Amino acid sequence: MTLLEATVPPSSPPTMGKIIFYEGHNFQGRHYECNSDCADTFRHFNSCNSIRVTGGHWVAYEKSNFNGYQYILNQGEYPDYHHWMGFNNCIRSCQMFPPYRGAYRMRIYNRPEMSGHMMEFMDDCPNVYERFRHRDIFSSNVMEGYWVFYEHPNYRGRQYFLRPGEYRACSDWGCHNPMVGSFRRMRSGL
Repeated sequence: MTLLEATVPPSSPPTMGKIIFYEGHNFQGRHYECNSDCADTFRHFNSCNSIRVTGGHWVAYEKSNFNGYQYILNQGEYPDYHHWMGFNNCIRSCQMFPPYRGAYRMRIYNRPEMSGHMMEFMDDCPNVYERFRHRDIFSSNVMEGYWVFYEHPNYRGRQYFLRPGEYRACSDWGCHNPMVGSFRRMRSGL
């Protein structure tokens, strides 16, 4: 072994995902670190007023067992719940989703059961009505990639995370109102 080889530290393994929930604003108070899916965070903290994501991409849910409002969280700091577009300080479960660098393809339909007018997308859509000519999406077939639906145009409002699969009704992705204003691909670095 040469001197150079002895001084160069071995490369570290890739970092796994980690999310830290804080009870106080600006990363204050009790906190809980999580590096895998958690179906019930209530036993770890009572309220969540700030979040720090140090690795991975996460979906946080307002209710336990991955239900309720969804919040897409990428690496970064969220000093209060307004920064993750939260409606309140209640986070009760979370899931990490894997990095994805493949192709993206999705079909949306203006009727349940993947019927009615259909349009296929492979890229982001900041205004669904301008491209699809329908405000309501009742069903979807995500063939490739991970996608996020937003309630309003320009990626605002309630968020809904969609994995590959068939969504025969809007309730399948967790919403009760089929109005989707925009959607985008969930990519590393977003």
